[in-house]
Amino acid sequence: MLFVKYPELLKELVAELLGIPMDSIKTFTIKNPEMLPENLGDKFCRLDINMTVNGQQVDLEVQVSNEGDYPERVMYYWAREFSSALLTGQGYSELPRTIIISIIDFVQFDCVEYHSFFQPLEAARHTLLSDKMGFHFFELPKLPDDITQKDMLLLWLSLF
Repeated sequence: MLFVKYPELLKELVAELLGIPMDSIKTFTIKNPEMLPENLGDKFCRLDINMTVNGQQVDLEVQVSNEGDYPERVMYYWAREFSSALLTGQGYSELPRTIIISIIDFVQFDCVEYHSFFQPLEAARHTLLSDKMGFHFFELPKLPDDITQKDMLLLWLSLF
């Protein structure tokens, strides 16, 4: 709710999560500004903000508990966003780049890095099939203990 109420904060967060300069964001629209508050007693908390950032579809997910099958869930979210972006009569080349950003409070991948980025690549040659699909995962339990004031990405993530 804070990010929807103050979209400039969300814009700063998204710029850091995508690794782009904030001043490079020329268009920024929150597509679902009406967010209902969660009950305090709920088992898990979920943030789902859909945005358009410079013509890209961006979906920000915050997941506190691991309910299983999270990669499949994220791919489903991506497919929903991507497939709904094409209007009747438009060519496939007009489909926007669609990115899902997941900030998760559990370990998903067997690696030490807290940030993982996935795109469709050919398995042997690692040739990119399309840049219109992207998945960012930020695993909060893997954040380093020593966060400096200079690392804005880590400062934002430690807020969660």
